[in-house]
Amino acid sequence: MSDSEQAIENGLAAGLIKGEDRKIRCFWPGTLPDYLHYHDHEWGHPVDSDQRLFEKICLEGFQSGLSWLTILRKRENFRAAFDGFDFHKVALYGEDDVARLLGDAGIVRHQSKIRSTINNAKRAIELVAEKGSLAAYFWSFEPDKSERPEIVDYPTLIANPTSATSTKISKDLKKRGWSFVGPTTVYAFMQAMGLINDHIEGCHCRDKIDAMRAAFKRPVA
Repeated sequence: MSDSEQAIENGLAAGLIKGEDRKIRCFWPGTLPDYLHYHDHEWGHPVDSDQRLFEKICLEGFQSGLSWLTILRKRENFRAAFDGFDFHKVALYGEDDVARLLGDAGIVRHQSKIRSTINNAKRAIELVAEKGSLAAYFWSFEPDKSERPEIVDYPTLIANPTSATSTKISKDLKKRGWSFVGPTTVYAFMQAMGLINDHIEGCHCRDKIDAMRAAFKRPVA
């Protein structure tokens, strides 16, 4: 049974499920405890920490071609392997570090993605020097309401894995030398770091995220 069919059978809008805790939420975490915790307590929360933003965009790059759950369950290993995604440290990695990472079974051992993370750390330092912070840079792209769908529902999300904003950010990052930052990867990053609220209408987290975003002080250069 599809997510849409299951939602209809349960009397919910497509893309919503009711958990054992009776809370209604987006379909994608299913019933997996670690995925539910990520959905309820992290996904879509506004982020202004440069280190966390760098981590998120790097992990979204590693996720390309894989499931996010795979990355989530390896996240602590990634953090240990990449010095907590401190981009000042990662930028100094050399060939010995590449070899170390390729030998680390706890992460995704994809040479191009590993080298991309090191490259992007160097580009992040350059971006901070120019814009003041990664947070100021990414939040400067926040789309206004006119660019967002009136209702965030399942059909809209499925039909739109990218956006004009994610394409714009992707092009700008690539121009600056970043890699593994295509429009789809950037859109997933935007969702995760709270630049937009893509919790489906009816999800118990949606109003909470709206309130958090309303209270959030946007970083500026």
